[in-house]
Amino acid sequence: MRFVAALVLLPLALGACGNTGLRDIRSTAKGPDEFMVQPSKPLQQPDSYNALPVPTPGQENLTDRNAIAEGVLAFGGTPQSNAAGIPASDAALVQQASRMGVSANIRQELADTDAAFRKRKARFTQIKIVPTDRYDQAYKRQILDAPREAVRWRRAGARTPSAPPAE
Repeated sequence: MRFVAALVLLPLALGACGNTGLRDIRSTAKGPDEFMVQPSKPLQQPDSYNALPVPTPGQENLTDRNAIAEGVLAFGGTPQSNAAGIPASDAALVQQASRMGVSANIRQELADTDAAFRKRKARFTQIKIVPTDRYDQAYKRQILDAPREAVRWRRAGARTPSAPPAE
């Protein structure tokens, strides 16, 4: 009887030792993974085959999409302004947002703080019998409850036009 119990518990104990991090985003579906497909622009016939650009192996192709430029266009900007720095029309906004000072290495500070937080939270999430996404468990106290916040702001008298209507 002890031998049978050991045969059952041993694979469970060994399976719990695997550490895939907080996000376990493996697909359980049997179909293709739609996130592995990179869309491209349709092929176009050039005006002249003699005027084709020189091939650049490993570099950007004419059919490659630029997600950042497409995002800038979607929000009403121009892709050229993305690399030009802060436009003069946004200077007042940037000044107001940075009135308390700006940390030059804020991205690295936040990355280090978050890495320490995830390491601290991961101490007790290593043991798992079934595949589990631990991200929501680790960040549970920081998740915003959108419906409750909408109710809170409405009670305070704030207009919430983009939120669903109050029931």
